Amino acid sequence: MSDNLPASLLSHVSLGTNQYDKAQAFYDQVLAPLGCRRVLEHEGATAYGRAYPEFWIQTPLDGQPAAVGNGTHIGFLARSRAEVDAFYQAALAAGASGDGAPGPRPHYGEPYYGCFVRDLDGHKVEAMFWEIAAG
Repeated sequence: MSDNLPASLLSHVSLGTNQYDKAQAFYDQVLAPLGCRRVLEHEGATAYGRAYPEFWIQTPLDGQPAAVGNGTHIGFLARSRAEVDAFYQAALAAGASGDGAPGPRPHYGEPYYGCFVRDLDGHKVEAMFWEIAAG
């Protein structure tokens, strides 16, 4: 494996939107506390990441309305509890609805700290921090 690849299983994920311009503004605001920014844009598609395209919002390529997946959510990795908290506050300020305030969730693992929101299209979006003591 290349030394410059991130330690992640996933290359990227995409969510469809029916409100493209509003979704861009929403994710610009919500992902900033996590150190993410727009890294690539195509007509009807915007990619966010810290260094490369990891998360996309887009209008569906088939021209049909975007739909929310039951049982599906996107989890963003934060670098601290403070980033999780800032993500949650930014999301609410940008029009998201809360779906689980920031806090520990030991049933997901003792080191887990996270929050959940619903974005403007109703997608469930999470920010989480996995707190492992330096050793």
